Amino acid sequence: MKSSDLTRPFYFLWTTQTAANAADVLYIMALTVLVLDRTDSLVSAALMPLMRSGAQMLSSLIAPLLINRFKLSNLLLMSQVGQFLLFIGLAVYLQFNGEASSLVIVFLLVFVMSFLDGWTTPARNALVPRLVLREQGLLKANGLLSVSDQIVQFAGWGLSGIIVAFMGASPTLLLTAVIYGLAAVFTLGVKEPVRSDVVEKELDALSSNAIPEIGISKWHTLTEGWKMIWEKPRLRVLTFMDIIDMLGASIWVGAFTLAFVQVALGQGEEWWGFINAAYFAGTIGGGLLVLALARTIGNRYVIVMMIGMAGYGVLTALYALNTQPFVALILVMLMGPFAELSVINRRTLIQHSVDKQLLPKVLSAQDSLMHLVFCISLLGMAGLAEYIGIVNLYLFAAGLTILALLVGLLSYRAFRDQADHTHISG
Repeated sequence: MKSSDLTRPFYFLWTTQTAANAADVLYIMALTVLVLDRTDSLVSAALMPLMRSGAQMLSSLIAPLLINRFKLSNLLLMSQVGQFLLFIGLAVYLQFNGEASSLVIVFLLVFVMSFLDGWTTPARNALVPRLVLREQGLLKANGLLSVSDQIVQFAGWGLSGIIVAFMGASPTLLLTAVIYGLAAVFTLGVKEPVRSDVVEKELDALSSNAIPEIGISKWHTLTEGWKMIWEKPRLRVLTFMDIIDMLGASIWVGAFTLAFVQVALGQGEEWWGFINAAYFAGTIGGGLLVLALARTIGNRYVIVMMIGMAGYGVLTALYALNTQPFVALILVMLMGPFAELSVINRRTLIQHSVDKQLLPKVLSAQDSLMHLVFCISLLGMAGLAEYIGIVNLYLFAAGLTILALLVGLLSYRAFRDQADHTHISG
């Protein structure tokens, strides 16, 4: 794999997103501690991730309107500058008001920050194909982003706890603002390729011809990505697979993993930490595996994705049936590579399935849908666990992954027949 597959702007994108993800972990930990200290209520603390997902879902829904008006790199910059300013405001407010500060205002600021953050993921994933030079470069780029995401998750939660304990919640939020400021600075280096005059004129002509037929209403802009998902068989299948898989994804949320460790493995909270660490270590290894095998994988994204889903589903079922703590560690560590093989290749398939100009709208639609499905999963799995037990809940989640795999296998023709619409110039 040649380093020239990835451009300098991509490395700026990689850096800014890693910094932003680290800031996210830090501020979530700080605010969780703050809310728990103030309310002594787990329910209040649990409202924050639900509210964040809700805000990000709403943001993704309206993202196409912004995508029509601004460059993707400018959207990222606006998001991070906005969050930088809001973090400073939140930290200063908490510092000066202390115990008298209103949690309503805190939650309102979190909602606005999450709303601003909502269009960063689709914008990032849509930018990636524009910032690589070859097809294999796209897989490598997705692998690098995934590895850095998992490293931040792996190291971030442990380090953020230490930082919050040492500095306190309000100073930690100021540190978060500084990190977001750095992320915004790095975003200045993310430059989208300049289209040639010929291509620009052709696109303008296409747009002019399309106006009488489809109009330029806001409704059309908002629904364009959704229509694309429904009309393209490959996108429809991939999205349906994502939905099924996401329904079971919430089993790895802290409350469920802790319950499994206590009930199925008969261990305490320390093993909860071991299981989480093993899982993230496995996903980091999986991302590195994709990078190492990028040339071998070539354009066999579908087959590798299916292998990843099959392995992940089987290992999740074995994990659910196992009662030995050390075996559980090995199983979750092995899950990571299979999960990454599935996720990275699925993302690459989606990026290859849509024209680069329409990709941001498709990803925005998918992102809003996934946020909604995750919220439904979180609430549904919590209720289901009460009836069938935590072990059966994990078996159910494994079954959902296998079901998603079967959907892909039964719809294999959609992958075989549809030619890639995204071409990466050599």
